[in-house]
Amino acid sequence: MMAACRRKDIRQSGFTLIETLAALVLMGLLMSALVAMTSQWLPNWNRGFDRIQRSESVSIALDRISADIGASEYMRPDRQTKNILFDGSKSSMIFVRASFGPNAGRGLEVVRIAEATDRDGIVLTRSHAMFMPGAAGEPNFADPVVLLHAPYRLTFSYADRDRGWKDSWRDSRVLPAAVLLTVRDASTGRVLPISRIAVTHISASVDSLCAKAAGGCDGKPADAESDTARKTSSNDAER
Repeated sequence: MMAACRRKDIRQSGFTLIETLAALVLMGLLMSALVAMTSQWLPNWNRGFDRIQRSESVSIALDRISADIGASEYMRPDRQTKNILFDGSKSSMIFVRASFGPNAGRGLEVVRIAEATDRDGIVLTRSHAMFMPGAAGEPNFADPVVLLHAPYRLTFSYADRDRGWKDSWRDSRVLPAAVLLTVRDASTGRVLPISRIAVTHISASVDSLCAKAAGGCDGKPADAESDTARKTSSNDAER
């Protein structure tokens, strides 16, 4: 009698085969639903994360280029040339700025921001060289740093003091008042809203400033120079 009751209690306390199979089926359905939801959600999350990273990299690149443009200097290649060293096109720029970086010494450097090609496609790079007045040929640019990767491309436009925009800035005696940095998606050609305007901080050359000083550019007072010019013109008139 006691043995029969014990066997009955064991049968009632365990799982039947049908209950076990039903539990496995339910677990399989739950896992299938979870996998389906994850497979749809995870790619969207990855694409969103990639977009955030790309936006941050573009913003960092624009900050670096804007800082370089803001620090550009009125420098001539040599004493005979009246035009300053600033060569800007729609896809590249070359200009002079104060040396910048943890290992950079005092002095000036020539900065080139231009497109190049690597295994990922077209990229925008920044390279620099020491500024040497009167040096023949193009500077030996080194240490290229990639600023912008595909599919983004950057184009430049240049404004004069009257805010007239041009596609290039060459053979000029003044710096552009501002440079428009336009970011495009190369795959679609769409202009991105993160484009910005970089403003140059120097608005006058050293010659124009020292000409107004008491000593003049060559150490002679401006009044003395004007008196000399008046005397010369009066002597020519008497002759």
